Amino acid sequence: MDKREVIYYTDELSEEFSTAVITPRTIDGSYVYDRRGPVRRFTRFFWYRIVATPLAFLYVKLSLHQRSVGKEKLKPFRKTGIYVYGNHTNDIGDPLTPNVFCFPKTVSFIVHPNNVSMPVLGRINPSLGAIPLPDTRDAYKNFTECVKGRIERGDAVVIYPEAHIWPYYTKIRNFPDTSFGYPAKAGVPVFCFVNTYQKRGNRKKPRTVTYIDGPFYPDMELPIKQRRKKLRDEVYDTMVKRAENSDVEVIKYIKTC
Repeated sequence: MDKREVIYYTDELSEEFSTAVITPRTIDGSYVYDRRGPVRRFTRFFWYRIVATPLAFLYVKLSLHQRSVGKEKLKPFRKTGIYVYGNHTNDIGDPLTPNVFCFPKTVSFIVHPNNVSMPVLGRINPSLGAIPLPDTRDAYKNFTECVKGRIERGDAVVIYPEAHIWPYYTKIRNFPDTSFGYPAKAGVPVFCFVNTYQKRGNRKKPRTVTYIDGPFYPDMELPIKQRRKKLRDEVYDTMVKRAENSDVEVIKYIKTC
């Protein structure tokens, strides 16, 4: 658990409080988003189902003491591609928890290039569903095709619209509607989840309780910009309301100006 008691901030849109220090690689047109072939399929199955999925369940249940509320809402969409938006408050838990409440659906994540830049884990993360954001126009085309392909095969594509990790933060930070362009253009159903932190008796480490809501559908009769904003606002308002269920503050965040 993060040992910091107080964090001071000035801008909730751009400040990052993860303790990891990683130099990101450039994601250009040479980056291969989806390697094909039997060897690639086997390595993905091995890392994702044989190694990562059991470890995710063990960590989430034994370390975070996590439980999910509302995961039955996902059942009708087991074979349908969906977008899932969540709050970004745990550097280890955030890439693991969606695999637990979405199971048995395969989960992919739209991530910062940091996640594929680490010496060892960076090579494995693509097999665990990491889709790094592109840095160039050529890469953007490949990125778009990859995301579309994951939706078509029935994945849950997870996005953290707050972008930056604020450990154990108990509110929802303001975020733009940019990332809602993906479902808004394609008419794909959207879900959201909020990890809240709740007291666990007299123990210092809180329980993580995850609330899942949806589906939300883009209004395809609206122009794309209005459609994107409306979808964002519906998700944001729901997340703000769910965040009120946190009843313990592990780290206090103080705005300095």
